Amino acid sequence: MMRIGLFGGTFDPIHFGHLRAALEVKEGFDLDQIILIPAALPPHKTPSKVTDAADRLKMAELAIINNSDFTVSDIELKRSGPSYSIDTINHFKTLTPAGSDIFFISGLDAFLEIDTWKAYTNLLKQVAFIVIARPMLDCQDSSLRWKRLEDFLISKVSSKYKFSDSSCFEHPEAQPIYTFDVTSLDISSTRIRKLIKTGQSIQFVVPERVEDYIKTRGLYL
Repeated sequence: MMRIGLFGGTFDPIHFGHLRAALEVKEGFDLDQIILIPAALPPHKTPSKVTDAADRLKMAELAIINNSDFTVSDIELKRSGPSYSIDTINHFKTLTPAGSDIFFISGLDAFLEIDTWKAYTNLLKQVAFIVIARPMLDCQDSSLRWKRLEDFLISKVSSKYKFSDSSCFEHPEAQPIYTFDVTSLDISSTRIRKLIKTGQSIQFVVPERVEDYIKTRGLYL
């Protein structure tokens, strides 16, 4: 039986904030593997403002070279149209051995929009979520940070969600939603793109191979 974490995102570009958070989740939940899944066409983003999928996939692959804790999947790039999480979950459920545990990793802000996702009630029944937050950036007060999540779940998703002693929200008809704090690295893809556009260095915020690829391809100029 395997324990797998699915970590999807635009990754435009991927950076150490993504990688450090994913590694901490892997260790915190004793996962066997983290699968990074670049989205081809994120439903909540304007297509013209997202870098070509092939470039984002390549940067993700370069970021994890020689790191056996991570793999990269191009499953969302192979499908036509927008990238929907429910389709991705169903795909990996057919690939993993019976009895395996699959966790879907999501940032707090992204999860607070889950009521706008395709078939989200079915998604919550299909897979356990690990909702990650960065204490210094997503509200320093832990009780307030996770109170946002609790209020959202009860008001927008289901009043049956209850917080348990195991740092998760439980529901009688759905998979658990775990809460997890990760290291607050003040790095964002938006900030990286702005640094490049203004001619500033991105050294030490992205892996060196990713930095070289961005320069070679002339991305984000």
